[in-house]
Amino acid sequence: MANKDAIKNEPSILKKTIAGGFGGSCLVMVGHPLDTIKVRLQTMIIVPGATPPYTGMVDCATKTISKEGFFGLYRGMAAPLIGVTPMYSICFLGKALGDKLQQGKDGENLSALQHWNSGCLSGVFTTAIMVPGERIKCLLQIQGQSANPKYNGTFDCGRKIFQEQGMRGLYKGTVATLLRDVPGSGAYFAAYEITKKALTPEGQSLSMVSVLFAGGMAGICNWLIALPADVLKSRYQTAPEGTYTGLGDVFRKTIAVDGIAGLYRGLLPVLIRAFPANAACFFGYELAMNFLNKYCPML
Repeated sequence: MANKDAIKNEPSILKKTIAGGFGGSCLVMVGHPLDTIKVRLQTMIIVPGATPPYTGMVDCATKTISKEGFFGLYRGMAAPLIGVTPMYSICFLGKALGDKLQQGKDGENLSALQHWNSGCLSGVFTTAIMVPGERIKCLLQIQGQSANPKYNGTFDCGRKIFQEQGMRGLYKGTVATLLRDVPGSGAYFAAYEITKKALTPEGQSLSMVSVLFAGGMAGICNWLIALPADVLKSRYQTAPEGTYTGLGDVFRKTIAVDGIAGLYRGLLPVLIRAFPANAACFFGYELAMNFLNKYCPML
């Protein structure tokens, strides 16, 4: 009987999909400034014997604001904001479908490994829609460092990439995105469910403080696993044509010049961004779910 009640009370896949899109929009608005700093630190060119463009996160933020104003930190936000609502909708759709496939007819609670599996599936789902937006975002984020910007905004950047390189150019970095998002999304959802369960005593309702903390920890776990692939992706997507022959070449050259530490460049802004941004994501998700359950119970 309990299992039947659980199935009855389980939110629909449609509700989870809609709520996921709202949560993703919350994530972008909170986290984009530190994402800009992360990309600039990851892609800066260090010449042996010369002073690096940025000495760290604070220096990068200071120079960006000094040169481009505060909203320079929000450069390129339109691309992920436009793409993030459907992308996070698809992300949570993939997670919901993965849960459904593993639950069976009895509606039993999922283990941490099963949440990981569902999360990995969601990472596959999101790649197709995410790669073009990530390519545009990264190019716009680094062009602020140039005296002669090539692109005049999100749509101009996408148009010029397509004109010069076709769809192949927009989807440059697909493999790197898969390598980042499949294991990263697995860790993301598993960490959220584990932390949420640990903070919610049996029989009590989920508090928003627990949601915020669990969401923040999910973001940190995601990026600890995903960052090396993200560094390779950023470098590959922003490098001039012919710089690298492929993702393996990016890896070899990164290790040769920067060592293993090069794969974790930008770690500090990533982790500082990850907690509040993903806390906002899951807060937005749970808020939207509560709204939909209350006002749209038939969905």
